[in-house]
Amino acid sequence: MDVRTPHEIEQEIGLTEGNILQGELTLEQLFFNRPFPGYGQYRMPVRNLYMCGSSTHPGGGVSATCGANAAREILMDLRRPNSVPDDDFFDE
Repeated sequence: MDVRTPHEIEQEIGLTEGNILQGELTLEQLFFNRPFPGYGQYRMPVRNLYMCGSSTHPGGGVSATCGANAAREILMDLRRPNSVPDDDFFDE
């Protein structure tokens, strides 16, 4: 197992300040403001361009949820609301 400092992570991988969560865990960058105000619904200013990953809600450390949320928004934009998974989609 390797241990890296935040500086090494920034230098080797390019994550700003070595932040593996892709954003500060502050009120300004949480919930509907993640990754930054105005872009909290997975949509970018370019039509049909979406984002997901640890920089989007709910943030890093929550496996697959960012992608599932982005996919839900895409399906809604495609006007196929019946294709959106139920809330218990990931429950086993």
